[in-house]
Amino acid sequence: MRRQNQSMITEFILIGFSNLGDLQILLFFLFLLVYLTTLMANATIMTVIRLDRTLHNPMYFFLFVLSCSETCYTLVIVPKMLTNLLSTSQTISFPACAAQLYFFVGLACTNCFLIAVMGYDRYVAICNPLNYTLVVSRATCVQLILASSCCGFLISVVVNVLVFSVPFCASNRINHFFCDIFPVIKLGCTDTNVKEMVIFFLSILVLLVPLVLIFISYIFIVSTILKIASAEGQRKAFATCASHLTVVIVHYGCASFIYLRPTSLYSSEKDRLVAVTYTVITPLLNPLVYTLRNKEVKTALSKVLSRYSFPKTV
Repeated sequence: MRRQNQSMITEFILIGFSNLGDLQILLFFLFLLVYLTTLMANATIMTVIRLDRTLHNPMYFFLFVLSCSETCYTLVIVPKMLTNLLSTSQTISFPACAAQLYFFVGLACTNCFLIAVMGYDRYVAICNPLNYTLVVSRATCVQLILASSCCGFLISVVVNVLVFSVPFCASNRINHFFCDIFPVIKLGCTDTNVKEMVIFFLSILVLLVPLVLIFISYIFIVSTILKIASAEGQRKAFATCASHLTVVIVHYGCASFIYLRPTSLYSSEKDRLVAVTYTVITPLLNPLVYTLRNKEVKTALSKVLSRYSFPKTV
């Protein structure tokens, strides 16, 4: 009976921004500009890290992987959103919706774990600098990245099974611009309280546990920095953490607002605005923060640009 009910819906309609009328054209060009800038900014970060040997260390290796992951993350959401802003048919097939949710959750969870790993990297670099290269070796970096990815996509499998095992026999109109967890599961025609509770606990695992570990790391980091005698030394130490802290606040703040609360408090309009922030704005913010607030990256970028620019005519 469940299979029969579920097979009644073969596609979903993403309502998205359809209620905004002609403003959708303006949003299309605005989001397209942000999206292209995001792709260019992340590509620039990855290229600079790859070409400049001074950035071949664990901190920038993690940043390289995060930029790559953020790029894939936007590819999952933004192109379909841009298409729907210009299209009269805003449908997405059942398999495509499941695939979008799978890669969205998998990459989002991976990013959460990667940001926590970057916090650990800063902890070792500042609190145990003499053993930094030994503790955070190349092999350790690869293992931490693989563990982050495997855990992220394993959690995504569980979430997908929970969401799409619900029989959909009523409306197929998703009140969102992509297949997100709660807008999809709300379309189920059976009681989903248990499934939502499991997803809530998984959200705690993905968001709160890494955030607590980052917080503990920074307690030790601040304690160590305050023991540095010179003010210049303290300033430099804080500067290496400023970019990471900015990303932590924005990334975990937006995600926690959406996923660490009961579904009864779900507000489609407000949550759609927050979703735009963490799917469109945050992936652009990361490379900008690490470029504008990081002297090493700015110096490396200048060197790469001067190296590969056209020679001046005499």
